[in-house]
Amino acid sequence: MASLILYNYFRSSTSYRVRLAMHVKGLDFEYKAINLLKSEQRSAEYLKINPLGGVPTLLHDGKYIPESMAIIEYIEEVFPEPALLPKDAYTRARIRQVCEVINSFMHPMGNLKTLQYMEKTHGYTQDKKEEWAQHWLSQGLETLEETIKEFAGTYSFGEKVTMADLFIVPQLLTCQRFNVDISKYPTLLKVNENCLKLEAFQKADPFIQVDTPDNLKKK
Repeated sequence: MASLILYNYFRSSTSYRVRLAMHVKGLDFEYKAINLLKSEQRSAEYLKINPLGGVPTLLHDGKYIPESMAIIEYIEEVFPEPALLPKDAYTRARIRQVCEVINSFMHPMGNLKTLQYMEKTHGYTQDKKEEWAQHWLSQGLETLEETIKEFAGTYSFGEKVTMADLFIVPQLLTCQRFNVDISKYPTLLKVNENCLKLEAFQKADPFIQVDTPDNLKKK
């Protein structure tokens, strides 16, 4: 059995973040697919290891760690090279700011649970759900664009991949799913394009994973 096991779902942006962290650090891990559309995340067995019933969850040496932010911070501490955070405290804080804009503000607005609630409780159609997501995601993109303008080089914070890039790339893909116009954010687009050239980002691609449906897999 691998010492690292990742319970995740191919299209989950939070799972995508952690796969990116694993591949950037060159870590071998076992991929455990949790199908969100089949509600496998709500099974009694899975709820024992992740009481909120979300993905991802990491198992390392017999210990479970739920939630992508906690997992990535843990990976950074336990497997420090290559570093995802710089030594400078100010820059580290600004990288975490970018991560939190995505994790705490943007991600919940397009989350499957949120949208299912809006549909079941308030009768939201697909068009209304997209309108909802576009409203909030656009605010987040504007914030991210203005924030990283100060720091961006090849990647969002200079010439090395950082934790911020692991959050930005999956979030841009989510924005595209909801038909958000991302062409208005040139700095984010440049960072995204440069990241996607890297082998680690290609390995983590949602559309080549073992649980990616055949009709969505890249040829």
